[in-house]
Amino acid sequence: MNSKTVAIMASGRGTNLNVILEAVKAGLCPVDVRLVITDKGDAQALDIARAAGVPNVIHVNPKDYKGREQFDAQCADLLDRHGCQWIVLAGYMRILSSAFVRRFRGRIINIHPSILPAFAGARAVEDALEYGVKASGCTVHLVDEVLDGGAILAQAIVPVFDDDTRDSLHARIQIEEHKIYPATLKRMVEEGFSVEGRRVIWAGK
Repeated sequence: MNSKTVAIMASGRGTNLNVILEAVKAGLCPVDVRLVITDKGDAQALDIARAAGVPNVIHVNPKDYKGREQFDAQCADLLDRHGCQWIVLAGYMRILSSAFVRRFRGRIINIHPSILPAFAGARAVEDALEYGVKASGCTVHLVDEVLDGGAILAQAIVPVFDDDTRDSLHARIQIEEHKIYPATLKRMVEEGFSVEGRRVIWAGK
């Protein structure tokens, strides 16, 4: 298995998927995106991946499986079949089963629109605004069995303005997401890292 082979799992518009594929095309992110999986047949991510020439673009329909574990097992088999070292979640809206996380422990990464551990969960941007924070941002982290709880790989900070809405703050966060996600992938495959307790230690050059 090549350390640069990547699968991307997405559910929706595919904005982070598109940014990663554009960075790969421009030579800024030296990964091989071999597989894109979506759980929704109408996900724009499917069209983005096909247009970019990803060799394997697959919709796995959850309705074809009895439960989350069977669905995840099918996805896991696809990941192994196509030799994917890293699993990158890009707007993937399904919670992964514990069995899936154990099978690929230390190899699944996600991006979340807050400075974790603050504001985990699906309402991160709204929760940050309601709490009254003056700064927010995004976090790239490893995925474990705790929702948005894995070790942190990278973070970026954005200011929160007094007149921010959910949409305006989220747009500012996404600008940083689109920088930090491909940059972190590049660093992962070029440098590598170890995890000591909760701390990610980058190997460096």
